[in-house]
Amino acid sequence: MTESLDRTRLAAWRAYIEASQRLFTQLEDDLRADSELSFADYHVLVLLSEAPGQRLRMGDLASRLVFSPSRLTYQISSMQKRGLVARQPCPDDRRGSEAVLTAAGLLTLREAAPHHLKSVRTHLMDDLDDAEVACLTRVFERLGRRLRAGRDASTTPGDSDS
Repeated sequence: MTESLDRTRLAAWRAYIEASQRLFTQLEDDLRADSELSFADYHVLVLLSEAPGQRLRMGDLASRLVFSPSRLTYQISSMQKRGLVARQPCPDDRRGSEAVLTAAGLLTLREAAPHHLKSVRTHLMDDLDDAEVACLTRVFERLGRRLRAGRDASTTPGDSDS
């Protein structure tokens, strides 16, 4: 049997779960109210806007979003219907495909970004001092590296990125 968490760690775990869910819900509610974008839509648009040529292979995008291939396909299809992204064959590997940011998608992101930033500041960042921000950054960067490494180790060779 797995050892229980001590009282301090259990309190930290519960505080994290409850606050992170409330924060995510608030940020998504604000995003939808201001831009009609979901958090996933916004994240896709940000990642594509920052990518060279504003395009990413579907497998790379799924990995960055921590989405399954089927979930990403659904997400991109939904965004395609709204004209925010396009899906195109990879120029260097016709077996794969890329998600590409459209002009409408970039405009939508530029319009949504100031409202989203205000929400992030209001509901999280403005309540933290510099030491707390540094601590959160260290904790979540370390956790992210460990979780990515574990996920990469469990990924089987030959996984598709189409």
